[in-house]
Amino acid sequence: MKVLAFDTFGTVTDWFTGISDSVRETVPGVDAASFAKDWRRRYSPILARVESGELPWRRLDDLQTETLQEVAALHDVSLDDAQARSLVRAWRTIPGWPDAADGLRRLKRDHIICALSNGTVALLTDMARHNGFPWDVIGGSDLWLHYKPARETYCGLADLLEVEPAEVMMVATHQSDLDAARSFGLRTAFIERPDEWGGDEKDDSGSPDNDYHATDLLDLARQLSRAESVAPG
Repeated sequence: MKVLAFDTFGTVTDWFTGISDSVRETVPGVDAASFAKDWRRRYSPILARVESGELPWRRLDDLQTETLQEVAALHDVSLDDAQARSLVRAWRTIPGWPDAADGLRRLKRDHIICALSNGTVALLTDMARHNGFPWDVIGGSDLWLHYKPARETYCGLADLLEVEPAEVMMVATHQSDLDAARSFGLRTAFIERPDEWGGDEKDDSGSPDNDYHATDLLDLARQLSRAESVAPG
């Protein structure tokens, strides 16, 4: 296995803390936790509308701006342009999980490590610089003009790196992401992130179909190191 491809929002970064903190600072008085969760819940549905052809392809920031206005109306608040821009750009500086940067550095020793995310290359570059993520490659949605779970994203990364899909392992805390990746020939690793939704219950059971199941990225690095040390040469 040559390449590890990582989901970013939730798997490598703590979007809930980052976005709820930004909401609290930008829109005082609103229930920041509820606002952040309501915004995140609109993420997958609008991407699905793009992939179905109902909406034209647009960058994630543009889609997040649209859903932000829906959530603002739901919470009975009005955002000016500066507030909206600040909140949308907050996704670029959400914090990494405590294990993320160190875990990525360890995994990078023996693998090509890549972000494979629905964010743009620019967004993911800002995120990496903010958190010290040592990506070898940043696979943003604007490279393929598609959003996960489209085939073009997973197989596009394999094509970009001139490897077979089976030489790539998708690493994510969302089982649907892993199921899609596996259907296109990638291997899969589930990462537990029980606090992704700010303490709300989250199913971290994964699936027996995954190749690996880890408590965090450091645990994944240990598991891969053990497995590869005993693999036949």
